[in-house]
Amino acid sequence: MTEQPVPKQTPLYDTHVALGAKIVDFHGFAMPVQYSSIHEEHRRVRSAVGLFDISHMGEFEIWGSEAYDYVQKMVTNDVAALKTFQVQYTGLCYEHGGLVDDLTLYRFPDHYMLVVNASNIRKDFEWLQQRLFEGVQLRDRSDEIGLLALQGPEAEAVLQPLTEIDLSRISYYWFTSGSVAGVPTIISRTGYTGEDGFELYIEAGEDIKKVWDSLLEAGAGAGILPVGLGARDTLRLEVGYNLYGTDIWEETNPLEARMGWTVKMNKGDFVGCEALARQMEEGLKRRLVGLELEGRAFPRQSYPVMHGDAEVGRVTSGTVGPSVHAPIALAYVPNELSENGTRLAVDCRGRFAVAIVVELPFYKGGSRK
Repeated sequence: MTEQPVPKQTPLYDTHVALGAKIVDFHGFAMPVQYSSIHEEHRRVRSAVGLFDISHMGEFEIWGSEAYDYVQKMVTNDVAALKTFQVQYTGLCYEHGGLVDDLTLYRFPDHYMLVVNASNIRKDFEWLQQRLFEGVQLRDRSDEIGLLALQGPEAEAVLQPLTEIDLSRISYYWFTSGSVAGVPTIISRTGYTGEDGFELYIEAGEDIKKVWDSLLEAGAGAGILPVGLGARDTLRLEVGYNLYGTDIWEETNPLEARMGWTVKMNKGDFVGCEALARQMEEGLKRRLVGLELEGRAFPRQSYPVMHGDAEVGRVTSGTVGPSVHAPIALAYVPNELSENGTRLAVDCRGRFAVAIVVELPFYKGGSRK
């Protein structure tokens, strides 16, 4: 009998257990899915502030004299537009145009950092390593870096007393180096919730617990809650953010996945550009769209999307949005059925719910600056 691999633990695993979190195996990591309830944690992020441990994410550093040319060749976005201390959302594509991963790219004065999805750390690293240039050094720092996300309209007010950095000077998708609670930290104004907030990169070890505890103490007056992966998923879905392995994967390309704005065809050659150029010339056959369902349906992943009697797609992500108070879903549908206002249906275990293609995001009231 084959033994199942033991899930990896983040540096805060014991803290989550002590807080009574429900722990699940998430792509090989023992992660908190919720502490109190998904709805309560979701609403607290929307109304005040929540704290996430996302140390399962991967971090790769790219150094060397040819680092710029290498990164520019690997990613779909234009690295030339990225200024020092700026962050860029981008993708890695296979030669056939499918997505290896979606990620954020950080430009430091002397190197780059890629932040990749936890489920793809090994795959991404091997893919990048196979395409290394001479004059480029690639380092996997994933096990050495812990990552916290502080999200919500009160995030800046909670974090500011703990750092010497003037947070008001950090714009959306920019970052700086400083300290939080006396601990060296990379402070990035990014997030995955649609709310204002920060992601904090800290050397893994006891110091990350000091930052976690300090944030919970500083945010007590604002009603801060620790937040698990369950609410992280409903928050990101309400604002229409893709999740790798669910909404995007190696057989989807960034053009059909609403990531076309990250594909800069005029920057020069990059991996996958020829296939994507053909897609643009031929026209897309399908698009990822937002669906709002009528009634009390609960759309779940893989539920069929119908147009008349024909199945035209499958739900990739679905929930009843705690902030929009409606059933919502993402799904790929034929291009000709992707216009806002198109009436479709979702087969919810034999019960057909009317589904309208709507403009994303579903939730438009976020505090993100």
